[in-house]
Amino acid sequence: MHHCFAPVIRADTKLLVLGSLPGRVSLAREQYYAHPQNQFWRLIGRVVDRDLAGLGYEDRLGALLDAGIGLWDTVAAATREGSLASSIRLHAASELAELVESLPELRAVGFNGGTSARIGRRQLAGIEGIDLVDLPSSSPAFTIPFERKLEAWLKLQDYL
Repeated sequence: MHHCFAPVIRADTKLLVLGSLPGRVSLAREQYYAHPQNQFWRLIGRVVDRDLAGLGYEDRLGALLDAGIGLWDTVAAATREGSLASSIRLHAASELAELVESLPELRAVGFNGGTSARIGRRQLAGIEGIDLVDLPSSSPAFTIPFERKLEAWLKLQDYL
């Protein structure tokens, strides 16, 4: 059974970006988006106009928090062969509604990929006052060009 990490948030979080469940490399390193081919840090770095990929992990998290961005996952626990979100089985969903309701400045939730959106949208349906934004996955398995992903991710700037 694989488990998600604790949420990375502050009371002033304006945007929450949700993945599905950390992959093998991330779980082994105990870091969000640790796989070197995952484009998350490049994408979110462009959103905040900062080279996050060039920073150490703790500095990356600090820079996100300072920009008003939090991180978590839609899946609290699951079995999965490999790292693909499509391989997640027997999942227990994270307590997203409780977290969202505890963030008074939250303006939007961005779902990193289709699995995250499918699971997260179910949990957050009916919560008013926040926008739900589907994003193309930052995973290397989702093979659309970086520039197309970036175009969608840059829309997150509107919430910061």
